[in-house]
Amino acid sequence: MKLATITDRKKKLSFSFYSPIKVHISMVSLGILLAADGLAKMGAAIGAGFAAIGAGIGIGQIGRNAMDAIARQPEVVGEIRSNMIIMAALVEGVALFAVVVAVLALFVG
Repeated sequence: MKLATITDRKKKLSFSFYSPIKVHISMVSLGILLAADGLAKMGAAIGAGFAAIGAGIGIGQIGRNAMDAIARQPEVVGEIRSNMIIMAALVEGVALFAVVVAVLALFVG
């Protein structure tokens, strides 16, 4: 139920005042949207945490297996070390990308 309408002189903008029932419904939907926004922010923070934890576990596995390989074949320590550093950098890059996506979801979404 429309109570009143205010229109400017050039007929470009129009502002309408509605009944209190419609205002209440719009406030409830705004509350639902704000709650969903809070859940999205919490999900983004949890995603960034999982990315960091996953990277830490992955780099730990790389280091452990590299040390095992060096212990078994000490003559190829240079090759194993260089491969270990490359793989750790790749894992760290993927984790950084995941954290950036989570931060973008936190602030942009």
